[in-house]
Parts: sequence; C-alpha cells; structure tokens
Amino acid sequence: MILNKNLKNELAHVTAYAAVKTYDFIGKKNKILADKAAVDAMRTKLNNLDINGQIVIGEGELDEAPMLYIGEKIGTGQGINLDIAVDPVEGTNFVANNLPGGLSVLAVAEKGNLFNAPETYMNKIAYGSDVPTSCLDLDYTISKNINNFADYKKIKTNEITVCLLDRPRHDYIIKELKKLNVKIKLLTDGDVAGALMVTDKKYGVDIFMGIGGGPEGVLAACALDSYNCRFQGRFIFETIEDKTRAKNMGIDDLNRKYNINEIVKGESIFCASGITGGDLVNGVNLIENKFIVETLVTHKNSSVKIEKIEIPNT
Repeated sequence: MILNKNLKNELAHVTAYAAVKTYDFIGKKNKILADKAAVDAMRTKLNNLDINGQIVIGEGELDEAPMLYIGEKIGTGQGINLDIAVDPVEGTNFVANNLPGGLSVLAVAEKGNLFNAPETYMNKIAYGSDVPTSCLDLDYTISKNINNFADYKKIKTNEITVCLLDRPRHDYIIKELKKLNVKIKLLTDGDVAGALMVTDKKYGVDIFMGIGGGPEGVLAACALDSYNCRFQGRFIFETIEDKTRAKNMGIDDLNRKYNINEIVKGESIFCASGITGGDLVNGVNLIENKFIVETLVTHKNSSVKIEKIEIPNT
C-alpha cells in the first residue's frame, strides 16, 4: 500500500487547516478573500509534506493563478510521486453567505493515475454501487435511465430522487423528470458534494446527473471509487479554444465517455473538510480556543470515514 495511513492523516489535516483559515470569512460576503485564504493555507501545508507532487487540477493555468496552478510542483520533493487535485473552497458562495455546503477538498493518486481534466464542463451521471453499470448511460435518454433504474430496483419512478444543479441548462432534464414523477433535489452550487450524495441512503439521493465542472467531476470520481459507486462523464468542448486545449492535453476523442476507472486508477485518497455545515460533514466550530473540523476521508482499498480534527486557535 503506497498511499499509507500516515499520508491519509496528513492530507486530512491539509483540508482541515484550509477550512479553518476560511473561518473568519464565513458570512462576510467576500468569496474572493475566502478562497484566497484557503488556497494560501492549503499550499503552505502541502509544501511541508515529504511528497513529490504536481497539481493536475487546481486554480487554473499558470497565467490565471499564482498558486496551486496546474503543473505546479508541490511538497519537499522527497518521497512518493503524486498527482494532486484541489478545490480549496468548493462552494465559495456558500462560505461568503454563511450557507450550508462549503467544503475544502483535495484528492491524490500516484503519478499518472489521476485524469488531468481540462477547465471545461462535464456531463455526468453517478449512482450507487448496488446498480450495475449497464443500467444507466450518458447516451441513454432521461426516460430510459430512470426506467432502467426503477426496473432494476423493483420500485416505481416516483420513489426515485435525482439530484442536479439548479441551472437553466438543466431545464430539459427537469421537464423530463417531472413527466416521470421523479423527486427532484436541486443544488445552487457544489457538484462534488452533490455527486457524493449517492454514496449512502441517508442522503436520500439515488442518482446525480447533469452538467457541472470537469475538474469537480474528477474530484468526485476519486471519492465515489472508494465507495465502489458508478460514475460516467463526458467533457463538453464548446469553443475552438476549449478544443485546442483538449488536443494539447492529449484528448483526441472529444466525444469520449469516461468511466470511473479511466478517471482515477489504482489507489487514491480523497479529503473533504467542512467549512459551513452541510449534508456530508459539519462546518468548522470554535470551542474552547480549538477549532473542530469534520473531514470525510476516503481511501480506495482501505477505508471511508469521517474524522474530527482539532486545530489550536493561534
């Protein structure tokens, strides 16, 4: 096991520290400052780790982001070679407005095992491990996917809950779901957390679908893989610039569907620390001069658990 327990613990503390550093910006109506605080904290902590890491999903290209940019070398340079995907604040609007669902997120895999996703949209579908991959597909109609799911589970369509982002681009999906009498859960932001709601019945979500961020799709896939859940994604390249960038990244088939093990291979570690409390984890709490941070930690081939991490208020 190359990605060991010590590394998992260190990475959990990275996202927890980033979450703590956004605490002062919760509800302050400034998502830029909140994101900057998390970026600075995450980069500082990652650079203290004995890893030879490289950012494959980050804050943008070098000319767009001064820190945690795609291609940036991270760590002391000693130790394991890692691909690193980060989203220092998923749900910046949640944090700025003190709404539930703000997270600090990262994922790692051995070098070459994490898909280097372009900064573009991705059409996605995710669902639980108890349904075979052949049941749902991005190339099926909405109706076929829902009916296949219902038939396999031996339930009625009105017993199915579908989660998706509340965006005008999803109006056609919502229209079809309403025809099928499906329960709909709409999210204002946060499609990493949205995808992870299919991992446990307690969240009340059967299927996550729709168009969201490509990088967020890779992050979600890392966690879903540890739960043995299903995921399929297809990047959407709308502009000539998008298509050119994809070609330069080695993506030749622009219409290709990617299954979960084409996005993340082998072992991976995923960490998501709560900033503002949501469905997955509680938010940062300051109790007796100590920050308490809940962090969801998944490790493919090992464990999935929520850890409570204490960080002194210094």
